[in-house]
Amino acid sequence: MGKTPGPNESDAAKTFKRMTTASVPGLVVRLAVPTILSSLVTALYNTASTYYVSYLGTSAVGAMGVVFALQTIIQAVGFMMGQGCAAQTSRLLGAKEYEKANRLASSGIFGVLVLASILAVLGLIFIEPLMRIMGATPTILPYAKAYAEVVLLAAPFMAASFSLNNLLRSEGMALLGMIGLGTGGILNIAVSPLFIFTFDLGIAGAAWATGLCQTLSFAILITCLWKGIGSLRFRPAFIARTPKLYLSIVQTGMPSLTRNSFGAIAASVLNLAAGQFGDVGVAAMSIVGRVIMITNAGMIGLGQGYQPVLGYNWGAKLYRRVRTALVSVLSMATALMTVLGVLGFIFAPEIIGFFETNDPHVLEIGVEALRYQCIISPLIPVNVIGNMSYQVLGRAAIGTFLASTRQGICFLPMILLLPPLLGIRGVELAQPAAETLAFFICGFFVVHFYREVRSLIADPGAQRTLPLHGSGKSN
Repeated sequence: MGKTPGPNESDAAKTFKRMTTASVPGLVVRLAVPTILSSLVTALYNTASTYYVSYLGTSAVGAMGVVFALQTIIQAVGFMMGQGCAAQTSRLLGAKEYEKANRLASSGIFGVLVLASILAVLGLIFIEPLMRIMGATPTILPYAKAYAEVVLLAAPFMAASFSLNNLLRSEGMALLGMIGLGTGGILNIAVSPLFIFTFDLGIAGAAWATGLCQTLSFAILITCLWKGIGSLRFRPAFIARTPKLYLSIVQTGMPSLTRNSFGAIAASVLNLAAGQFGDVGVAAMSIVGRVIMITNAGMIGLGQGYQPVLGYNWGAKLYRRVRTALVSVLSMATALMTVLGVLGFIFAPEIIGFFETNDPHVLEIGVEALRYQCIISPLIPVNVIGNMSYQVLGRAAIGTFLASTRQGICFLPMILLLPPLLGIRGVELAQPAAETLAFFICGFFVVHFYREVRSLIADPGAQRTLPLHGSGKSN
C-alpha cells in the first residue's frame, strides 16, 4: 500500500497548537457546543416525530419506543466504528502520526457501511420476530413494522453519519459535524408532517423523513472528509485490506458497542415490562425516553467535546491539561444536569402533556417516571465521563465494563425485579435505581484515573508508552 499523504502542514500545526495550548475549559466548551447542538437537533427530531405520531394514537406512540431499540442498535454500529477510530485518531494526531490516522479513518468508514448493510438485510428478513422481541404488543406491531422497515433501508447511511461525526470531532472539527447532522435534523423536523399527513403515509412517513434526511447528513459529512478540510482525509486507496486494523477499531470501539447494545436491550426489556400494563405503559415510557434524550444531550456533548482534548493531550504527554479537562467537564456536566433535573421535575406535567394528546393514563405514568429520572440526573455525568475517559485512553476492558453498567449490569436486574414487586412504579424506578448503582461503580474508576494523572504529573517517567492503536493496554 502506498504512503498516505498527511494534511496541510499549516492546518495540522494550527490544530495541534490549539488542542495543546488553548485554555482547557474554554476548549472543551468550544468543541462541545457544536456537538451539543447536533445532539439536541438529533434528540429534537426524534421528539418531533413522536409529537407528530401522537396524533395517530397511543399504539403508534408505543411503536416509536419499540423501534427506538432498533435505532439504538444502528447507532451502536456507527458509534463503535466511529469512536473506535476517533479514540485512536485523536492520539495519533496529537503524536503527528497522520498516515496512520488517515488509514484508520478511511477503513472505519468502509467498515461501518459494510456492517450496517449486513444489519439492514438481516433486520428486514426477520422484521416481525425482531419487533416482538423489542416489545411490540399485537396492537403496536403493525405500526412498528411499518416504521422499522424504512429505518432499516437507511441504516448504512444513518450508522455512517454517527461514525463520521465522531471522526470530525476527534480532529477538533466539531462544527462541521454539527452542520452535517444539524442540516439533516432540522430538515427532518420540517418535512415529517408533510410525509405523515400530506402524503398520508402515516407512521411510515415519519420513518421516510428520518431516513432521507440522515442520508443527506451522511452526504455532507463524507464530503468534508473527502475534501480533506481538516487533518483527516477519506480515500478508497487508504482502506486497509487486512483484518488487524479493523480488529483494533472494533476493540477500541467495544465500549461504545457495549453501551449502545445494552441500551437497545434495555429499551426492549423496558418495553416488554411496560407492555404488561398495556399500550399506555409502552407509550408513556417511550415519551419519557425521548425527553431524557434532550436533557442528556448537553451532558453527552460536553463529554464528546472533552474526548478529543483528552486524547490530544494524553498523546502529547501534557498531563496537567488532562487533569484540568477531567475536572472541568465533570463540574460543568454535573451543574448542567442538576439545573435540568430541577426544571424537569417542576415542569414534568407540561412536558409530558405536550406529547400526549389522547390518554390521561399515559400522562400520569409519564409524569411520575420523568420525575424519578430528574431526581438522579446529577449522578449521570460521572457514569458517562468515566466510560468516555477510559475509551479514549484505549483501555478497552475497563471502558467496556463501565459502558455496561448503566443499562446492563445495573439496569437489567432492576427491570426484572422491581415491576413484579411494585407494578408500573417498578418500571418507572428501574432506570433511576440503575443510575444510582452505576454512580458508585463508575465513581471508583473516575477517582482512580484522577489519581493516576496526578501521579504522572509528579513523575511523567512513571508511564510506559501508551499504544496508539492495537491492544489498548496502557500501563
